[in-house]
Amino acid sequence: MAIKKENNNLRVISLGGLGEIGKNITVFEYKEDIIIVDCGLTFPSDDMPGIDLVIPDTTYLKRNKEKIRGIVLTHGHEDHIGALPYVLRDINVPIYGTKLTIGLVENKLREHNMLKTTERHNVSQGQTIKLGSYFKVEFISSSHSIADAVMLAIFSPVGTIVHTGDFKLDYTPVRGKTLDLHRLAQLGQKGVLALFADSTNVERSGYNQSERTVGKTIDSVFETYNDRRIMVATFASNIDRVQQVIQAAQKHKRKVAVLGRSMVNVVRIASELGYLDIPPNTLIEANEFHRYKDNEVVTIMTGSQGEPMAALSRIAISEHKQIDIKPGDVVILSSTPIPGNEKTVFKVVNELVKKGTIVVREDTHVSGHATQEELKLIHSLVKPKYFIPVHGEHRHLQMHVELAIGLGMPKENTQILSIGDVLELNRQKCKITGTVSSGQIFVDGLGVGDVGNIVLRDRKALSQDGLVIVVMILEKGTNILVSGPDIISRGFVYIRESEKLMAEAKKEIEKVLGTLDSKKVKEWSQIKVLVRDELRQFIWNKTKRNPMILPIIMEV
Repeated sequence: MAIKKENNNLRVISLGGLGEIGKNITVFEYKEDIIIVDCGLTFPSDDMPGIDLVIPDTTYLKRNKEKIRGIVLTHGHEDHIGALPYVLRDINVPIYGTKLTIGLVENKLREHNMLKTTERHNVSQGQTIKLGSYFKVEFISSSHSIADAVMLAIFSPVGTIVHTGDFKLDYTPVRGKTLDLHRLAQLGQKGVLALFADSTNVERSGYNQSERTVGKTIDSVFETYNDRRIMVATFASNIDRVQQVIQAAQKHKRKVAVLGRSMVNVVRIASELGYLDIPPNTLIEANEFHRYKDNEVVTIMTGSQGEPMAALSRIAISEHKQIDIKPGDVVILSSTPIPGNEKTVFKVVNELVKKGTIVVREDTHVSGHATQEELKLIHSLVKPKYFIPVHGEHRHLQMHVELAIGLGMPKENTQILSIGDVLELNRQKCKITGTVSSGQIFVDGLGVGDVGNIVLRDRKALSQDGLVIVVMILEKGTNILVSGPDIISRGFVYIRESEKLMAEAKKEIEKVLGTLDSKKVKEWSQIKVLVRDELRQFIWNKTKRNPMILPIIMEV
């Protein structure tokens, strides 16, 4: 669909974060200026074998990189900053974020050897910056499950946009400021053109509890199991949760071991930047863990989502190098499963329970995303003319629109966007006028974008039915079979237990090769097609399976 250019409209394009959880990135464009809000990734689903990460398709940004004035970050979670090292390879523009967010970004850039080539700017909550000729962005203090989160007020010639980022209401945070409701009310009084709001938790009614309630639960577990080893698994980025575990450990005179690469990195960065208070002589190395009595240690680790390579998962299956689980150990799972992760989480829980571990999951987590009553408060304060839900699957976006309509928003003033839609805004209209190139790019090892849907399809076929390789040696010029055919099976059948099937398959191939003269087939490509088709039909008739078949011809 062609894009209709209207110079006096604000154009908004989401390249991710709609109809999905994660991969959040939104483009705001006015005339010759573009600003980008967030640049996140998502993790592969079960139908993406071998894929490490999924990042947004930024073809549109590459084509318009001379217009881009900067990337503005709302907070430091992977689904909002994780794609930066990959996107910045093609679009080297300044990055703006709060101190902790930039600290986490710098750690990523250092790993990719991009620290020296990337321009970074620390901003404070409450600060306003100018980007290009047409945009000003104010960073509004917010609350989330990571410190230093902000909402954004984007001032443009057509009006003010409020972008919430990920947020919740917490009136008694562990540290830092509360969400600046007063500033949102001021913006609402002056007039807000459009609200782009987090929809992740819109299905939940009521309010979230404060993060401090989790601290009370953790402390009570330390009290109850004061003679046992305690292990806490949580999100590496949840610094307030880590702080509360450290406080409980200090209160109960326990040393703390930090496990998992991402957890070690975040604890180090947060401590250096002053977001974690760790008393002297509290932290110990993982290899020192066994030197202490059970009631003298606690571990904080990754793996609360059942990630196969995370510390908790490896401990559960006795594959961790430094720490092994034993009967009576207490594991606090301080998170709730992300939708889709339930099976992997419960698999880890079952392994822990088999080993005699006490797993504590009740009241050990509060969400970082706003529930219905919290969302209603934001809508009521901001009072936008238009509303566009973001950050959620389609059912979340739909339900958030219904919530806004219930608060008096005219239905025609709401829009549910898909990735790549071009939304044009001014004081008189808010409508979709076109689409741009969008989607997802797969990261596999060092390869970015070299694995596409066709490769994924082949990987799925290999994982479901396996591979059969046929090796044939033919005489040059005559195509007479000199040796073979030899059949190699990988993931299809165990050859030693299927000798009869393999012998029959060889006879079928020999029959095909015997008809080459009569069919006047001389090209190797044609021979391979004949062998592949005949063998595929034979295997299907015998086994009702459809393995990938790879004929290999050698010439003598």
